[in-house]
Amino acid sequence: MATQRISKRRKKEESEYFFDYSLLFIVLFLLGFGLVMIYSASSYEASQDFQDAAYYLKKQLVAVIIGLVLMILVANIPYHFWERFALLGYIVSMALVPLVLTPLGVESHGARRWIKIPGLGLNLQPAEVAKLCMILFLAVLVCKMGKSVRTFKGFVIMILVPMPVVLEVYLITRNLSSAIIILGISVLMVFVASPDYKKFIIMGVGGVALVAAAVFVIVSAYSSGSELAFRSERIVAWLDPESQAQGKGFQTIQALYAIGSGGIWGKGLGQSMQKLSFLPEAQNDMIFSIICEELGLFGAVAIILMFIMLLWRMMVIANNATDLFGAMLVVGVMGHIAIQSILNIAVVTNTIPNTGISLPFISYGGSSVMFLLIEIGLVLSVARRIQLKEL
Repeated sequence: MATQRISKRRKKEESEYFFDYSLLFIVLFLLGFGLVMIYSASSYEASQDFQDAAYYLKKQLVAVIIGLVLMILVANIPYHFWERFALLGYIVSMALVPLVLTPLGVESHGARRWIKIPGLGLNLQPAEVAKLCMILFLAVLVCKMGKSVRTFKGFVIMILVPMPVVLEVYLITRNLSSAIIILGISVLMVFVASPDYKKFIIMGVGGVALVAAAVFVIVSAYSSGSELAFRSERIVAWLDPESQAQGKGFQTIQALYAIGSGGIWGKGLGQSMQKLSFLPEAQNDMIFSIICEELGLFGAVAIILMFIMLLWRMMVIANNATDLFGAMLVVGVMGHIAIQSILNIAVVTNTIPNTGISLPFISYGGSSVMFLLIEIGLVLSVARRIQLKEL
């Protein structure tokens, strides 16, 4: 009996400091790999523009360090603590987006999507705040609604709740990719909470029909010689990049050149030619094409497998969460990373129109990596409670 008590006490003591090391390792690997690729992809441009080859690397490293600190803090706070801030987060996320139109707004590459944080020298992208706050708010809402979320009224409420934020992000910041991601996260969380396949099949078919109709109208207008809007030009460049080789199709063509020239094993780390001022935003949205060029198909598949392992690990945590709130938080984070990864790779390979979206943990972007790490902290917090409950 004494031996059994000692054994149980040891297990309990070990569980108090449990950490999901498999998930943590994957995240750290992606962060480290991302820093290496950011330096490789941006060193030439940085040396030309800032006389410092490590300019982008240094800025990203600061964001990664801050993000890791925040991740550890969040991971060690019981995730139910954040439940009381769900509504406040929703309101704050809506209030932050219009600030890009004020003197605090920062313009880059013709878009105003960031706000300055006075005194810190950092820029914050309100869309990243909105993604995190939407995950938290919808997780709380699902728990509050209970079984009513499965009714038609509950379904409509869950779909309509994120729409004000989605419309704000799109109409004010003109950030279509972030608006799509926020909407995608919401739909996935609603689907998990209310797995009524009929509703989602109807939504999916309707959505595909609308997109197909829009593409048909745009192509018809282009064929007739009509002047196209900004978004419409991207559709034409997607369908026929060569016809827009000096315009909207330029970046896509250069990305495809990079992917094709990499072959199976790649040219070698640091040996990319497209990053030498040929491929715009090589360290940002198009970093996957540089991975393909330098590390080849092997490197690209390896990174995709790492993302699959990350999502699988989060799925395991969601399935074993001690309550619905924890499960929904993990589902939201999982949906965010999955949707953003898929869309980035699809854009780079010209599977979908170019919409400017970063690759999680790897692309250059301080706000993105910091808030992704905060989300990982939430997942680790949920995982930690699982172990404490089980033992």
